[in-house]
Amino acid sequence: MQFFGRETEQKRLKKAIADKGQSVVLIYGRRRVGKSELIKHVLANENARGIYYECKQTSEQNNVASLSTLVSESFGLPPLAFSGIEDVLRFIFKKSLDEKILLSLDEYTYLRDSVGGMDSILKSLIDEYKNTSNLKLILCGSFVDTMKSLLEVQNPLYGRVDLSMLIEPMDYYDSALFYSTFSNEDKVKLYSVFGGIPYYNRLINPRLTAKENIMDLIVSEGSRLENEVSMNLRSELSKLVNANEVFEALSRGYSKFSDILSQSHVSSSPALADTLDKLVRMMVVVKRAPINDPNNRKKLGYYINDNLSKFYYRYIFRYLSQRSVMEPNAFYDRYIKEDFENNYVPKAFEEIAKQYLIRRNRSGNFPEPFDLIGTYYYDDPANKTSGEFDVVTQGAKGYIFYEVKYRKSKITKTMIRKEIEEVIKTGLNCYKYGFISRSGFDPNIDKKDLILIELTDLYE
Repeated sequence: MQFFGRETEQKRLKKAIADKGQSVVLIYGRRRVGKSELIKHVLANENARGIYYECKQTSEQNNVASLSTLVSESFGLPPLAFSGIEDVLRFIFKKSLDEKILLSLDEYTYLRDSVGGMDSILKSLIDEYKNTSNLKLILCGSFVDTMKSLLEVQNPLYGRVDLSMLIEPMDYYDSALFYSTFSNEDKVKLYSVFGGIPYYNRLINPRLTAKENIMDLIVSEGSRLENEVSMNLRSELSKLVNANEVFEALSRGYSKFSDILSQSHVSSSPALADTLDKLVRMMVVVKRAPINDPNNRKKLGYYINDNLSKFYYRYIFRYLSQRSVMEPNAFYDRYIKEDFENNYVPKAFEEIAKQYLIRRNRSGNFPEPFDLIGTYYYDDPANKTSGEFDVVTQGAKGYIFYEVKYRKSKITKTMIRKEIEEVIKTGLNCYKYGFISRSGFDPNIDKKDLILIELTDLYE
């Protein structure tokens, strides 16, 4: 299986593995984000003995038996018998006195749940062999809160982790590596539905159109990803009712706490706050404030941070009854097609535009680096208007406003002039203006003090 992207993560992990002596690496992130594939890819290309074990949600004895089998096979030894997990790990630590060993305990939280004092057992072994071992221990897990707790002061492993890596969903550019044969416009559509989750993107069939892939993978009854969103939520939430209510409100564009409460059937403010907090910690919802007023709680908004969840709740969950009695293509044409093309994808294109600007900024290829990117809130009491600009950057020289257009016609000189005039009216003082266009620009536009970016630029 071909491995795509994750260059930065690979470099960091390889460096930790290359260092002399013992090291402990903590890798965590939401389900399906590609943590395991990253580890296996790096381990497969290292010139050292590697043991990759996926912990089971079962008893200590069962985990001991399974890990023992792997250890026996790795060292070419007859079946080994150990009384407990500490004995297996001690055997590996001792073996690492003479050679470099890479040990990955994937889904570590399952082992932690089945073995009392598991963190303390590891802490004791790490401390005992810290000056003599050549073991590279990788602890990986999908329960983000639990894995992050290993870094806290009260945890026995505090101070023992040499590298901690949060694996986040890929951006639009690396995601497109999975479906590189599609047109740029189809790449935008596919990312708007499947996001940056490698597991989803590997399922995209290059022999089908973008629409056919969307139909086959998420729209049609019995599709491969039909239950993926609810399964992800069930893995960490005991009850889905409030989560479903929140996602429905968010998918319809409600982002403020008070609006979510009024539009959903969540019973109370504390219950809503608890649900939102859990979803944020699961990394499927994100809370954001304008870059020019980051501490104003009234302007804080909540947004779905997972494209598949966004698509599912906007189109599938909301119309489950209709879908169950309609032919799939008829359902798509009636409940998805128009809104998807005119509202959903253009909004996703704004997020892609932000990611493009961040990529350029991080690469050092941006002429004028920025420190912040996000929305900008404006309030014009004189004209009784207020609102937000979706893409604004702030740097040493000030603000740059970006207008993102996902339209079939080119942006003209007149459109640019009117847009700049509207921005100036709100009081936002920009030293430059940027325009990002799906269909390009009129060639007669004077580019002075403008940043003009076309769809093709995003995928170069």
